[in-house]
Amino acid sequence: MSKTPVYITTTLPYVNAEPHVGFAMELVRADIINRFKKLMGHEVFFNTGTDEHGIKIYKRAQEEGKDIKDFVDENAAKFKSLIELLHIDKDIHFLRTTDESHIRAAQEFWKRCAQGGFICKGKYSVKYCTGCELEKTDSELENGHCVLHPNIPIEFIDEENYFFKFSAFATKLLHLYEKPGFVIPEVRLNEIKSFVKQGLQVFSVSRLKEKMPWGIPVPDAPEHVMYVWFDALVSYISTLGWPDEKGDFEKFWVNGETIQYAGKDNLRQQSAMWQAMLMAAGLPNSKHIVINGFITSGGQKMSKSLGNVVDPLEVVNVFGAEAFRYFVARELSSFEDSDFTMEAFKTAHNANLANGLGNLVSRVLTMAKEYGVLDEYNVDKKALAIAGVATSLNNFGIKEAIDKIWLSIGEIDKFIQFKKPFLVYKTDPQTAKVDVKTALYQLHQIAISLKPFMPNTSDSILKLIKEKTTPVTPLFPRME
Repeated sequence: MSKTPVYITTTLPYVNAEPHVGFAMELVRADIINRFKKLMGHEVFFNTGTDEHGIKIYKRAQEEGKDIKDFVDENAAKFKSLIELLHIDKDIHFLRTTDESHIRAAQEFWKRCAQGGFICKGKYSVKYCTGCELEKTDSELENGHCVLHPNIPIEFIDEENYFFKFSAFATKLLHLYEKPGFVIPEVRLNEIKSFVKQGLQVFSVSRLKEKMPWGIPVPDAPEHVMYVWFDALVSYISTLGWPDEKGDFEKFWVNGETIQYAGKDNLRQQSAMWQAMLMAAGLPNSKHIVINGFITSGGQKMSKSLGNVVDPLEVVNVFGAEAFRYFVARELSSFEDSDFTMEAFKTAHNANLANGLGNLVSRVLTMAKEYGVLDEYNVDKKALAIAGVATSLNNFGIKEAIDKIWLSIGEIDKFIQFKKPFLVYKTDPQTAKVDVKTALYQLHQIAISLKPFMPNTSDSILKLIKEKTTPVTPLFPRME
């Protein structure tokens, strides 16, 4: 019996600046779930890309004196380079919102919402945060500034726009939130429920082209361009070929398990605005929305607008992609905010990769080779993955899952220290070989379980076991 197809997407980051470690974290986590689902036998459509319209991008290109298309092309290429840099599955789809196929899909989506009576024209007079690309109420501001972008002045917009009738979907949204696992974790589900219960208003879905010319033209209203969030959210289905009936939309969105990864500053857009838009267009809703916490720097949200970002390229150049994937999976909370410093990274690397996993691989394989156990080991008899890892990943508990692998690493270390095969072999080689074979099998389990998290490391360990050899160099050299 074939398994349910799975669709996994990250958000599409703005290309108003270079990639930062927060999006790299999201991409790695989505890839971990992608690789896990594939190992479980699911057909997966894995998606990422770049969001290339909006006032932030338009202004940044102007500030740098660059042609807008050249600017977005340049930065989109940097985001695309993360795929190879972070050892992301090469089968991933990469969509740009400037792609012609996406532009056509966004315009068709607009038409369907308008035909249903859910888009209307009216006066738009609000306080607006360009950092969030969202309107803000007074209750969402502190000292007149957005709490997420305190360094960006709030703008006052007063113009005629098109609006989406968000308020028409409050009851339907609350009903949607009753579905198990719709928003993960539960604290974010409760947060969006509270937001909807407070009452929904219309939200603007267009901007005057004369003020913000960089956007998708509104159908039958060329003096307007689409509001960036309306355009960008449609990417989740345009990448599947929607509205083309020959595309993958039916298989993966309608009949599949859909999983959207996002940061907690995207909660409203992903779990309320986008869901209402889908309802308005007569399309099925998402199945799972997984919300990450922020990566912080000294307790403050890390963001491009605050200027406190860490470049993932810099981290990978120092520690390597596999170490980065480990840190994202295990040293950062799956759902809450986590602080990031290079010093913390170095400490975790040395303790848990160099002295932990790397040392264990060298120790077990060296004894197994020396005692003849490796030559006798049947690598084709596949070891089972560590108990509980799959259960945790099915619930998107990435840290919980990889913690179980490191618990097993610690248990093997304790087993070797207790059994002392390196001493027993001198007087009772048979008993020592039995103990080393046990340790080797457990190492085999670890290598298989690591596949979604650290694919190249998993392959390296499995290759050593299969080729019946020991590491020539440490898997993870200590960083001084």
